[in-house]
Amino acid sequence: MIRAFYKSRDWAVWAYGGLTLLISSLWIQVQLTVQINNWYGGFYDHLQKAGEFTDNPEEGIKIFYDYLISTSYVTNGFEGSPSFLVIAMPYVILATFTGWFTRIYGLRWRQAITFNYIPRWRSVEEEIEGASQRIQEDCNRFARIVETLGLQIVRAIMTLVAFVPVLWALSESVTIPFFSDVPGSLVWTALSVSIGGLFISWFVGWRLPGLEYNNQKVEAAFRKDLVLGEDDKENYAQPETLWNLFTGIRFNYQRLYMHYGYFDIWIESYGQFMVIVPFLIIGPSLFTGAAMLGVVIQISNAFDRVHSGFALFLFNWTTITELRSIWKRLSEFEENLDRYAPERVSA
Repeated sequence: MIRAFYKSRDWAVWAYGGLTLLISSLWIQVQLTVQINNWYGGFYDHLQKAGEFTDNPEEGIKIFYDYLISTSYVTNGFEGSPSFLVIAMPYVILATFTGWFTRIYGLRWRQAITFNYIPRWRSVEEEIEGASQRIQEDCNRFARIVETLGLQIVRAIMTLVAFVPVLWALSESVTIPFFSDVPGSLVWTALSVSIGGLFISWFVGWRLPGLEYNNQKVEAAFRKDLVLGEDDKENYAQPETLWNLFTGIRFNYQRLYMHYGYFDIWIESYGQFMVIVPFLIIGPSLFTGAAMLGVVIQISNAFDRVHSGFALFLFNWTTITELRSIWKRLSEFEENLDRYAPERVSA
């Protein structure tokens, strides 16, 4: 799976050139999100001081729109503070390009794996369980998941590199129980709740990979009988046989959905709780005058970015579960291709 793309001369330009392009685009996007976080400070501080402009509302409104849609930062030779529009538009363009190119990159990876398997499979005389499904469906699912998850992992790493220093500096504005005397208290809080959440997720969802793997096996058996029945309905695709096979599918899915049910309860509860955590930490400082509204919003946004980076695997646990089951099936397929290779058999 990895060697077919990253250790092939035919795919070297796509594998490493495309990866470099994606990483560069993601890094620029992360820097733009840092700029947006900085923008929050001035914009929300201005909203908090709206009452000061009651005698001259035109000035307050002008500053308000300058924060949102002014292009003076560009026309003045990139001096001063950029508006939200100036920051957001490049981000939208880059994000759109990155999403499109990532899909193309995943398609090329699928092509590399598929046509690495096909000649090896054709040279094998022994029947390998679910070979057609693994070459067509599993390769496709592997490429799509890696395309999505890989992009998120790279983005999360870059986000942590960019936002941890920001959140570390903002930690000086708050006092947190258990971390009050620790530098970078907000960073350590985000890390602690992420590790705790990941541990609980592993405990709650530890049976999911095995159940996903079993589902792929019974789905392969059902599909194989249908495919054989296309050419020979006398001996294959009999209603009784298909019913028995589908009963196995239904039983496995019902058991899988039950386990996903209590896992979803945990994930949804955790996600909702994390919405209010930064406000629980910094909110009191707003009423004591220790922090302005802009600082509160900056901390909330930076905390969410850092926590999301730390908790990437937690929020993608079901996707990772599916990837683990696909990896297991493709690894078994590769082992069988190597085991039944003509030179191995003749030896």
